[in-house]
This record gives sequence, C-alpha cells and structure tokens, in this order.
Amino acid sequence: MRIAQIAPLIESVPPKYYGGTERVVAYLTDALVKLGHDVTLFASGDSITRARLVSVTPTALRLSNCVDQMAGNILQLQEVMDRSHEFDLLHFHTDYLHFPVTRRSHKKTLTTLHGRLDIPELKPLYEKFNDMPVVSISNSQRRPLPMANWIATVFHGVPADLYEYGKGEGDYAVFLGRFSPEKRADRAIEIARRANMKIKIAAKVDKADEKYFDKEIRHLLDQPHVEYLHEIGEKEKGPLLANAKALLFPIDWPEPFGMVLIEAMACGTPIIAFNHGSVPEIIEHGKTGFIVNTMDKAVEALKNIHLINRDTCRETFERRFSDIVMAQNYVRLYEKALHKQSERSFYLTPAYRK
Repeated sequence: MRIAQIAPLIESVPPKYYGGTERVVAYLTDALVKLGHDVTLFASGDSITRARLVSVTPTALRLSNCVDQMAGNILQLQEVMDRSHEFDLLHFHTDYLHFPVTRRSHKKTLTTLHGRLDIPELKPLYEKFNDMPVVSISNSQRRPLPMANWIATVFHGVPADLYEYGKGEGDYAVFLGRFSPEKRADRAIEIARRANMKIKIAAKVDKADEKYFDKEIRHLLDQPHVEYLHEIGEKEKGPLLANAKALLFPIDWPEPFGMVLIEAMACGTPIIAFNHGSVPEIIEHGKTGFIVNTMDKAVEALKNIHLINRDTCRETFERRFSDIVMAQNYVRLYEKALHKQSERSFYLTPAYRK
C-alpha cells in the first residue's frame, strides 16, 4: 500500500524533546515500513524516518526563528496535494487544516485527531465537515463532538524495544510531561510529600504556561523531596521511568490519551492517575496502576504501589500498546477505506450508471 503520513511542522518527527503527536507519527510511520508498506512522510527537514521524507521547512518550527508558522503549513498542504496521485491514501495528523482542500478531492483520506476537542469553536466546524473521516485516540476524546464522522478509535503505540524493563529500584516517584494547569504537577508534588517519597520531575514550560509556572509551580520545586530535571529527551526518559516506583498522573482535564502512560507500562512502571479522559481506557485498575478521584486516595495508592506487578504492566503494554499493534490497527482501517472507495468507483462507472 502507498501511504502518505502528514505530520505537524511544529516539531520534528520524532521530536527532539516534548511532542506527543510527532512521536506517534514517527512510530507509526516506521512500523508501517516494517510491515512492508511504501510510506512517505511529510514533515520538517530535521526529521528522522525509515520512510521517504518530504519536507518544505529545514527544521521544526518551534526550534527555529520562524515568524509566520502558517506559511509553512500551507506550503506543506499544497505539496501533499501536488503529489497526491502517488499515494493510495493520505493520513493526516494536522487537525482540520486540510479539510477544505481534501473534501472535494478524489483521493482517500483519514485524519487522526490528537488533541483536546472540548473547545467551543470546534463544534460548528465539525458540523460543517461531518463527512470527513476522523479517527479518535480514545473513546472519551469523542464526547464533545458526537456529530463528527468517527470511523474508529486507535490507541497509540511505541516500539517494544524502545524502553527497557525496570524493577523500580530508585526510591522515587516521577512526574513527566509539561507544566500546565491541567497536568497538575502541584498535585504530584504534594502526593509524594504526603507519602514520604521523593519525586523527580521532568517537564517543559510552554510560553503560554510561563506565568502559571512562575506563580504556582516554581516555588514548589525548592522542597527537599523534589528533584527538578527540566525538559528531557528520549534517552533520559527510559531510565527515569524504569527506576521509578510509580508514575504520577494527577490530571485535571479530559486527557485525550497520555503517551507517558504507555511509556511507563513499557518500563514496567505502575501508574497512579486521576479518573479523567482516557485514563480508564488505558489503565487497568489494580493491574497496571490505581485510578483515583481524591488526593487521599492517591497518597494511599502510592503507599501501596508495591501491590502492582511490574511484569503485568509490561505484558499489558506489549499486548495493547506496541507500535506494531497500532500500525496493524491502522492498516485495517486503510484497507477498509480503500475497499469502500473501490466499491463506489465500481458503481459510478458509466457502464453501471444506467
């Protein structure tokens, strides 16, 4: 199958540091190549891939001096459409940017939506484009937009050999991701303090969250049980998770997926997460972690984290969340989409229009 993967330009594929969407695109693209498909990746020029790379910008936009980011996105979209005849299917990871262009195209497309959808402006947009096939990354992600043309839910996956299994020999919990009001690093710090456990924090600060970080978080990092590692790369992430007693995921928003959850499971590391968004779809309570609703329950869970079998965490990851499992699920979608397109083409040929 000839497949085009179209990634956001904000980060490279995979990203140098934090970037969930671009990391998923990287893993999916390489896994599709492993499965024998002919894949072209449209992404920034500093991306690394097993597929054929087509780029319109030399570097990821976030790490460049780009002033007008939309210019690059429009240029990439036109490049995709100019070359669309080369592919059986176009798989977009760029939200709805391409909808007006691809809607009337004869080329088969599908779009994976990676972000939060509980945004008021999105409802009229997806009502207008309710014929565009979209894929969710969790069932809970769909709730704000029931009118969208959902064709499937496909969970993310990461390569099975990317992270090493760990025994959690470090005497600490870990918080990994970014500092923002909805991620609740403040909760993680307090949970660890009350459970009398050290916590290591590796997180980025987006420009939009700088004021929040300065006001609500910075002073918490000075506590003696806290070790702040700043933003880290992929090489540092594995050992950090593998040696942790637990991953703390005390979110306060409808998380669409949460890549760090399956990354932790790949390392055998159990998770303590608040019951929002995709959490109950990813974590099996009592098997791969604890799902809680209060700070008291989170503290109790951390004290009892030894009850979770780390082997079970790793086994669950391999069964549900590897890159090959994700790619196989998408291939089934591609084949179904192309089969439907073929049926429509058959019945619309001149010989069958009478």
